[in-house]
Amino acid sequence: MAAHEQDGPWVLDTRELVRRPGTMRRASWTVEAPERIGSDVVAIPPGREVELDLRLESVVEGVLVSGTVRSSTSGTCVRCLDPVEENLEVELQELFAYPERAAHHQQVAGTSGRDDETEDEEQYVLDGDLMDLEEVVRDAVVTALPFQPVCRDDCPGLCSQCGARLADDPDHHHDVIDPRWSALASLAAPTDDDEKRN
Repeated sequence: MAAHEQDGPWVLDTRELVRRPGTMRRASWTVEAPERIGSDVVAIPPGREVELDLRLESVVEGVLVSGTVRSSTSGTCVRCLDPVEENLEVELQELFAYPERAAHHQQVAGTSGRDDETEDEEQYVLDGDLMDLEEVVRDAVVTALPFQPVCRDDCPGLCSQCGARLADDPDHHHDVIDPRWSALASLAAPTDDDEKRN
């Protein structure tokens, strides 16, 4: 079972699984990320390889997809702004419902007083015998990415006053004068008369 290029690299034909509960197949292939998958700070860049190793199982409600997504991410450390490259491995599990089962569940939800708009889980539906995994993979990857990526756990970041990278100069500091005493700072500064006396 492989992705069909005419339908897109993320689309699988599930013809041999549909309506046969208990039937299971494995599918493994590599696709390129069509666009950035992630946030402004860290993401899988466009064109980066995404490996899919999935198990597809026919159940009464539809086709259950579970497996692993592997790729690498590029981002920026939120403390020091250095580039961050990380390997990513995400487990996913989603049900692609048969269209009539999805319609039935929506009808039941409507009669029970549940508001579909407040439901947290989005339901994925098979398109005939085809399942498009792009959105499922995107959702799994985005939720697995760090909210604030760092180049290393103990990254000291940047100086808040001058922007110097603190990892390069651990002893970096600025003499801060209390504003209440700033007028007296000029009295403590050496003058030309002091230098002549020495």
